[in-house]
Amino acid sequence: MSEPAIHTERQMIRPEKDTFLAEENPFEAMMERFDHAAQLLKLDPGLYKVLRNPEKQIITSVPVVRDNGEVEVYTGYRVLYNTSRGPAKGGIRFDLNVTLEEVKALAAWMTWKCALVNIPFGGAKGGVVCDPTAMSMQELERVTRRYTSSIIETLGPIRTCPRQT
Repeated sequence: MSEPAIHTERQMIRPEKDTFLAEENPFEAMMERFDHAAQLLKLDPGLYKVLRNPEKQIITSVPVVRDNGEVEVYTGYRVLYNTSRGPAKGGIRFDLNVTLEEVKALAAWMTWKCALVNIPFGGAKGGVVCDPTAMSMQELERVTRRYTSSIIETLGPIRTCPRQT
């Protein structure tokens, strides 16, 4: 029996995302694409300067007590790229390979996606450098709660709307 069509579509989309995330500097790679689009659109120079830079970048320590009693300190990131269209939306990525450059790039992409489909949101993204596959559900919950408490000043219905991914 053949696999559903949606699986085939994911296989077609996924390699592009993997390629993007595997680039040496995902933010610079995204900015090259943005620069090209800005030229084609003849974007106003002032707006161009604003859209090349994230509004806010947070780097935070995420100390958590593991199930075995040991304390582990993870690094967390949150980037609010642009909130001119409304509160920023963007998920939280838990992965060993998360970097600030990747989070900035993904936050920028969310900004562009929201603008393209004309929804009243800006773009954001978060990430925690950890291996969620090596964590219990309780440990992952503690990491999520601690990370969230460390960025709480950026959360809320008029600021940013995170979603765990």
